[in-house]
Amino acid sequence: MLSASSSTRPILYSALSSSRRPFSTILNPEPASSPTSDGKKPLFGTVPSHRSYIFLHASEPPTAFPARVSTPLQRALQLQVTKWGGMVNFSWFGPEHHSQTGNGTGVTAFSSLGGRLEIPELTLENVDAVAETLRRHASEGPGITAEEEPEVHLYVCTHGARDCRCGDVGGAVVRALREEVARRVEADSGGKASRVRVGEVAHGGANCGIHRHAANLLVYPHGDWLGLLKPEDVPSVLTSILEYSIRPFGAQDKPIVPRHWRGRMGLSKDEQVELFESQSAADSDEVHIRPSIQRRLGS
Repeated sequence: MLSASSSTRPILYSALSSSRRPFSTILNPEPASSPTSDGKKPLFGTVPSHRSYIFLHASEPPTAFPARVSTPLQRALQLQVTKWGGMVNFSWFGPEHHSQTGNGTGVTAFSSLGGRLEIPELTLENVDAVAETLRRHASEGPGITAEEEPEVHLYVCTHGARDCRCGDVGGAVVRALREEVARRVEADSGGKASRVRVGEVAHGGANCGIHRHAANLLVYPHGDWLGLLKPEDVPSVLTSILEYSIRPFGAQDKPIVPRHWRGRMGLSKDEQVELFESQSAADSDEVHIRPSIQRRLGS
């Protein structure tokens, strides 16, 4: 556990998933390529298998990062959490949300079993204790009741020095998201949009996505990753996200925004493909069945 000091105790925000399935550590091969209209590989099934995504609070936005970004603290934590399926990256919500103190930094983590976890300070001195807290959060789930007003955290990759597509398209999408959220909050200060936080991420030690999928959007605590977003997609995508309950999603939950869906935390790549294809088949059956039902009801 962490130090008994109140300033370093983790704060758990639980949003329970309906599926409490174990995570497989078996490495799966890349899913088979399915032809699309443009001849490219499908978007779904492209999220690396992970049980927990861990964001280190950066002191500057990813737009200011060099092409390769790494720190001793990030490497030390990544070395430990890789063993059980954790991924570490850098996030930015603006200077007003920055929580770096001395040689340490704040941490926000999400897991498929435990929801959201806030750790006020991670340092090289307490990295072992923090890693153990993160492991328990990912493997055992929360030990408290769900938060009364859970938040939706949206992260867009804007790491332009790594790839200009992330900087250009990602930058445009994150600006559009912030403007759309602000517009909705102004129209309804107590509405669902008031629970949305929009941030930026780098590629860091755990890539948020393949460059050709820019703009990439990570949706937590749900755990869904979206790709190929453009600014004009933002209003409909945000509406779709806010239609769902705010909790980690499992293997039985429908993909958020299927046309942009890359995959989900807690699922292997093969499981992501299986979920997408089974849901697509179910939706197709529903489309074909509905006219016959309507005719029968009208007869």
